[in-house]
Amino acid sequence: MITLEGDTITLRALEPEDIHWLHALENDESLWEVSHTLTPFSKHILTEYLKNSHRDIYEVKQLRLVITTTSDDAPVGCVDLFDFDPKHRRAGVGIIIFDEDARGKGFARMALQQLCGYAFRTLEVHQLYAHITTDNERSKQLFTACGFSQTSVRKDWIKTKEGFKDEAIYQCFQPTV
Repeated sequence: MITLEGDTITLRALEPEDIHWLHALENDESLWEVSHTLTPFSKHILTEYLKNSHRDIYEVKQLRLVITTTSDDAPVGCVDLFDFDPKHRRAGVGIIIFDEDARGKGFARMALQQLCGYAFRTLEVHQLYAHITTDNERSKQLFTACGFSQTSVRKDWIKTKEGFKDEAIYQCFQPTV
């Protein structure tokens, strides 16, 4: 079994031609709340990021993979490992399906399952975690369906235009053999 390739989707490395959708994604202010972004990214900065995206996760402590459909190799989203900590064998997980037509088709679930398999088998992490605002029902359902459990809540953790939101921490531990 190839960890990053499934029947319906594939997780692949970033390519230079991804610059246009990456620029649109990183500058979509509706997503800044979940990405903790405060300022826009220039195409120059993102081009430099793409040039360095091949660097080893052990060096840069993060990995972004593009979610593509196997039928036409079209990018529909991306999934991230961040704050990778090889000593404590853990990493954070983030996911977005940016193609609105691809939402609700199970791509996020498949991508998260593939990413978890890669992280547990290849990187040998002990646990993965996600930070999800408590009002984000779709993300809570997705992570729960993929074996994550809510372990705590941080009150008034995320400042938004509407006020403060609570943030739940979801964790998934490496399956025991």
